[in-house]
Amino acid sequence: MENIEKTKLEQLLQIVPDDPMISIAHFTDSGLEMTEILSEFCQKKGYEYQMNCTDPIFYEKVVEVYKEIPNIKAVKFTLQRPRYMIQGKLYDFLFVTSAIGTSQREIFIKRCHPIIKNAGNIIIFLPKKSYEERYEWIRLLEEHYYVASSTIDDLFEQYDVLISKKMHGWGG
Repeated sequence: MENIEKTKLEQLLQIVPDDPMISIAHFTDSGLEMTEILSEFCQKKGYEYQMNCTDPIFYEKVVEVYKEIPNIKAVKFTLQRPRYMIQGKLYDFLFVTSAIGTSQREIFIKRCHPIIKNAGNIIIFLPKKSYEERYEWIRLLEEHYYVASSTIDDLFEQYDVLISKKMHGWGG
């Protein structure tokens, strides 16, 4: 992931309600700036933040940084896992900045569904103006019980953001 504009990401984080016990997961393979901003945000609010590091080298970079912070956790994660659930945890927000190959997207969406709370959000960062990729993600999300998909394409210089909500009581 390229550098992300801190003030713009902070604007995006305004969608996270100021409620207690919010949990955020993040599929990431790079981008120290984003993990720093998300971890600072979660520390200030007392939220749980789990980085599912899909790149082992990136995992090694972040695991030492966050090992002493109780509500921030880095996990070495492979997308080939049969299930993404870890210790029965469900997340209110699921950020995705890892590169997910075209052939992996559908299974990724299916495996993410059980770890998102009902009415929780999946937030996928896409390369700017990658319309074909955007529409493919939207199609897959809608086919697998996500609703209210929308795109923010004027916030970041290098990314469009796709947000979709897991519909309460649907699918699984």
